[in-house]
Amino acid sequence: MSGKQLKTAKEIKAEMEAKGVNLSDWARRHDLDPRVVLDVLSGRRKGRNGEAHKAAVLLGLKDGVVEE
Repeated sequence: MSGKQLKTAKEIKAEMEAKGVNLSDWARRHDLDPRVVLDVLSGRRKGRNGEAHKAAVLLGLKDGVVEE
């Protein structure tokens, strides 16, 4: 797909903390449910489809396409 470097959940959390970004605010800016984003980062959702897929791709956990 895009071939970009994927990140781990730990790296994403550290980046958000370093930038002072709140996970809930980030989720809302991307029209995502904050609980879904938290579930994806914690591994409770794999990000295979739907909103979890969109979250995983936008976070950089997964290579994929987000269609609007």
